[in-house]
Amino acid sequence: MNIVYLAWGSLVWDPRELPIQRYWFDDGPFAPIEFTRQSSDGRMTLVLDGDAAWPVRLLWARSTLSDPEEAREALREREGRPSLDRIGIWRTGEDAPEKIPSLPDWAVAHGVDVAIWTALGPRYGGNDERPSVEWVLNYLQNLTGLKRDVAEQYVRCTPSQIDTEYRRQIEAALGWVHCQC
Repeated sequence: MNIVYLAWGSLVWDPRELPIQRYWFDDGPFAPIEFTRQSSDGRMTLVLDGDAAWPVRLLWARSTLSDPEEAREALREREGRPSLDRIGIWRTGEDAPEKIPSLPDWAVAHGVDVAIWTALGPRYGGNDERPSVEWVLNYLQNLTGLKRDVAEQYVRCTPSQIDTEYRRQIEAALGWVHCQC
């Protein structure tokens, strides 16, 4: 069984113990991704962001596991999630996930049986809502110390193909351009 992980953020440069076959491919399906989730450590992280975000091409890696539920559990552990409710899974024959509509066709073309991803959405200020780009810029500009360092590293390490509206604004305002991490 060909199981893959889909990624767009820190999984790519910091997979930790995620059981992947060494390499992230850059020709994944398209999905609307944006820097619209305020993390507890100060970062603004990339998440699936519905119709408001531009679709970008995701990255993907093959899992070394052969059981979909074990692979899903491995991603839950890597993400530090308390449950599987925000770990998305798609299997051959299922309808396309709402936020990754090109997944079934892409999977057929790549011989993928199961795709797994982190299914978090926007959140800021304790609300499950999408922050404006102005709010994100103001928030990032006002971070200091370690929180600012971690937030900057996240933006800079994000793969260059994850070219979003908010990222362009962050780069222009803060100079946090992509670097190899």
